[in-house]
Amino acid sequence: MAYLGSILLVGIILIFLSLFFSFIPVGLWITALFSGVKVSILTLVGMRFRRVAPSRIVGPMIKATKAGLDLSIDKLEAHYLAGGDVDSVVNALIAAQRANIELGFEQAAAIDLAGRDVLQAVQVSVNPKVIETPKIAAVAKNGIEVIARARVTVRANIGRLVGGAGEETIIARVGEGIVTTVGSAETHKMVLENPDRISRTVLEKGLDAGTAFEILSIDIADVDVGRNIGAQLQTDQAEADKKIAQAKAEERRAMAIAKEQEMKAMVEEMRAKVVEAEAQVPLAIAEAFRSGNLGVMDYYNMKNVMADTIMRESISGTAGSRTDKPEDKK
Repeated sequence: MAYLGSILLVGIILIFLSLFFSFIPVGLWITALFSGVKVSILTLVGMRFRRVAPSRIVGPMIKATKAGLDLSIDKLEAHYLAGGDVDSVVNALIAAQRANIELGFEQAAAIDLAGRDVLQAVQVSVNPKVIETPKIAAVAKNGIEVIARARVTVRANIGRLVGGAGEETIIARVGEGIVTTVGSAETHKMVLENPDRISRTVLEKGLDAGTAFEILSIDIADVDVGRNIGAQLQTDQAEADKKIAQAKAEERRAMAIAKEQEMKAMVEEMRAKVVEAEAQVPLAIAEAFRSGNLGVMDYYNMKNVMADTIMRESISGTAGSRTDKPEDKK
């Protein structure tokens, strides 16, 4: 029994020591102590209670101390709790110190919390990067399309990383400058002969204002001739004018047809009136017989005159449109 009790006691002691050393990072404290970083065991235990991984704070603190940076554990822990990348910030501060770039911890932390890679920003500030624009199409005054592609060499501006525009704005502004320069050229040949004209004009515009970068140079990588936009626009305009003219001609034709139909209707109406008037003649003759205003001999004399008239018209060929009445055939 005594043997089992001693084994149980040893097991409990080992479990206690294991939990103790896992909760209290004694090894990390010893490493920090021999690295010249003054941090107490209670501070490390407090990090555990604040759900902060001590190694994520002590490790960067050791690097900063060895690099000669004056940082505090509280600042690093506060930045970690705010969601920042402590290791990246410390690496950026070390890189900035080696490159003689003025960069404080507060500024580096603000850049990191703004969502930018502060270490990459310092690297770009030391070693400028090249941004290549997509193919940008512009049209010269003679209507010929010019397609250009540029390479923009930029350097990060540490002071404008917070609140400054990014690469997309640089590309957009360079594209706008290319379109403006090509559009002001009289012919596309001027652009092809002097592509550096685009670079000079774009650089003079100060396109890096309000951005997180400083433009060092703009180099035209490629210039190609595209479509004849002026001729195409003229062709499209001529086609549109043709369609408009055809529509107006069709409108006039429809109006003429309508007018013709209207005149035909008027002719038929007048013919109806003539037929109606001719139908009144027999009635008038009958009324004249009844009233005694017309005698039989007078009627036959009138018929003879009418017959002679019809005969003369038929001989002369002017009676083709005349319609004989039933009474004319008696």
